[in-house]
Amino acid sequence: MPRLIGVDIPDDKPTYVSLQYVHGIGKVTALRLCEKLGLDPRRRARELTDEELSRIAATVESEMVVEGNLRRQVQQNISRLKEIACYRGMRHRRGLPVRGQRTQTNARTRKGRKKTVAGKKSVKSMR
Repeated sequence: MPRLIGVDIPDDKPTYVSLQYVHGIGKVTALRLCEKLGLDPRRRARELTDEELSRIAATVESEMVVEGNLRRQVQQNISRLKEIACYRGMRHRRGLPVRGQRTQTNARTRKGRKKTVAGKKSVKSMR
């Protein structure tokens, strides 16, 4: 199993699919990377030589923000939004959708499981 930038990439998948296991590299970026380095994207990752792997690693590290640095950058951006108390920061702080989605229904991914609240008793049941 080849190792690239601290990530084990699967060796039984095509190169462009294996590259997507690195956080920050998607399908289009992986295909462009293969094209730039002159690699066949359909070739299996196990068939890559050590020299090709080192070329990929060098290119990715010099031109892209990936893995730990990218995660850190995203967290810093979110904490900055929270710190300046802008609308998006407040939504992050409360765990609600940030990008304008509705919350009366749906939004369960951000809000978590339903918390059932006991309803008010009707006037008839009080008599």
